[in-house]
Amino acid sequence: MPPVTIESASATRRVSACASGLLAGFAALAVAELAAAVVRPEAGPVTAVGGSVIDATPAEVKDWAIRQFGTHDKLVLQLGIVAVLSAFAVTLGLFALRHRLAAVTGVLLVGAVGAVAALGRPDSVSWTDALPSAVGAVAGAALLHLLTARLTVSRGGAPNSPAGGADWDRRGFLVTASAAAAASAGAGALGRGLGSARGGDAVASRAAVMLPAAGSPAASVPAGAALRIPGLKPFTTPNEDFYRVDTALVVPRVDATTWRLRIHGRGVRRPLGVSFQDLLQRELIERDITLTCVSNEVGGPYVGNARWTGVRLAELLREAGVEPPSRGGPADQLVSRSVDGMTLGTPVEDVMDGRDAILAVGMNGRPLPFDHGFPVRMVVPGLYGYVSACKWIEDIELTTFADYDPYWVKREWARRAPVKTQSRIDTPRPFARPTAGTVMVAGVAWAQHRGIDRVEIRVDDGPWKPADLATEHTTDTWRQWSFPWRAAPGRHTLSVRATDRSGRTQPERRTRTVPDGADGRHSVLVTVE
Repeated sequence: MPPVTIESASATRRVSACASGLLAGFAALAVAELAAAVVRPEAGPVTAVGGSVIDATPAEVKDWAIRQFGTHDKLVLQLGIVAVLSAFAVTLGLFALRHRLAAVTGVLLVGAVGAVAALGRPDSVSWTDALPSAVGAVAGAALLHLLTARLTVSRGGAPNSPAGGADWDRRGFLVTASAAAAASAGAGALGRGLGSARGGDAVASRAAVMLPAAGSPAASVPAGAALRIPGLKPFTTPNEDFYRVDTALVVPRVDATTWRLRIHGRGVRRPLGVSFQDLLQRELIERDITLTCVSNEVGGPYVGNARWTGVRLAELLREAGVEPPSRGGPADQLVSRSVDGMTLGTPVEDVMDGRDAILAVGMNGRPLPFDHGFPVRMVVPGLYGYVSACKWIEDIELTTFADYDPYWVKREWARRAPVKTQSRIDTPRPFARPTAGTVMVAGVAWAQHRGIDRVEIRVDDGPWKPADLATEHTTDTWRQWSFPWRAAPGRHTLSVRATDRSGRTQPERRTRTVPDGADGRHSVLVTVE
């Protein structure tokens, strides 16, 4: 057996120091997760720091993240935060070999950053939100001190030089590290278990919901409105396939039995407070409405059509004594607030102009999924989601656009955001290789609250030709279309454009999503064989 040299022992010690830093970081996060399960899941350091990063990120970068990662953007952000923390933990572990007190202080400073981030979140309700980061940092700092102390003690218990010496306490280090890893894993598992149990009341409240029959049911979807063409998205988007774009790193689990909505503010003569059961006892309406995210690029996937069940929002506002600006009301903006602190601003006139603006409690015949706003969310046809579709809503304040800028307006998005006329080719997919002959080109077009009047297709630089429109269900839903293309061999570019009922046709020039939604025509390149 080769002798242990000072050089090899020093290298092993440095590797062990790196492992010490990682173990300390793991322990800090595990203990913080356990504490967050007791205090509030949203107060966990990764969630709090992640939320602060989202808030501070420029609109263009957010848009880029959504384009690149889609609905996985939050997971990517969380993994990125963990990766940065891991790298920092390794650095502190190495640093602790010579400057243990400074390294331990570094761990505590990271915890302070997490605590400040938690206290600064818009949904923070108490100083206790700082506890998960603080407690986790103390646990991580203590473990780092304990482990690195083992790296500078000989087998006999005498101090050893941090720069060399072959006779350090390997066995003591391994025993301590193994015990710490097991304890941290246990704390993390317990935290996840408590977090799941904490949301149990919300899950039970959703399972107990029996949606009453709508007093104003949706009209049946006409047979000719839903085309059966392979590759074409279905007319009604299943709940599990409906897009999700929001800033919530932890999906709120709200107990419907304790939920209440407050309506107050300028021009509200009779402030209201309503419970979930109050909403269910009112007349419910059912409507098929297409929702679109303002981050949806031309041809993008962030659009879906569902059957929403809920209460007319305009009726609740009138009950509170609210009048729209066109009738002398002093408020022109409705600010909706979510339980996670998100604020959205909606034109009062649009909510009260007769369109089917809904406080929704159901989606496609079932209670709202948690991802989509259970127990209650807003749905306003004709407006992009960031100004109209507040999920997990708990507060409605009447104010003015001049007096208040909601979350997205502060981040360079437009105050008012009517949905732009758009169309998309679903089939054939980009870079498809169809066989020469008749190829069915099909997709969807939408101009919520205006309706689609015409869809046209162009092959390469040829003339625009009318597509066959499916039967219109309502002006608030998208409209499917198809075009039988006699495809010749070779590479071809297929383009689509739509014209709405106001006479507006999609322009050729593409624009980005910021500040009020993408514009332009969708096209796909295919190779016919």
